[in-house]
Amino acid sequence: QVQLAESGGGLVQAGGSLRLSCAASGSIESIGGMDWYRQAPGKQRELVATITNGGNTNYAEFVKGRFTISRANAKNTVYLQMNSLKPEDTAVYYCRCTAQAVGVMISRYYWGQGTQVTVSS
Repeated sequence: QVQLAESGGGLVQAGGSLRLSCAASGSIESIGGMDWYRQAPGKQRELVATITNGGNTNYAEFVKGRFTISRANAKNTVYLQMNSLKPEDTAVYYCRCTAQAVGVMISRYYWGQGTQVTVSS
């Protein structure tokens, strides 16, 4: 199977920056797209940014120009650089990937456990 582990969350003042990381490990045959989602208290989980294994990216409107998603394929790791953070960015951030585990014929989604990001005003 495939496990995802996020890191890099924390408490930051408005206008500050954080860099999240998410590393995939386990019996990995291949990894496709990697994404970041977030979920604020009382709200639905929402897509923040996506990156294909070829490096093509897409962003939600509310983070365009502030957040940057990138990946290191050799490390099976995806990053989210978050700049100009706002209090409304406060949420648990989750990474998700499409991956094929060794010995399994099809790809499926895998989720990390999440990392808390809190932005104070």
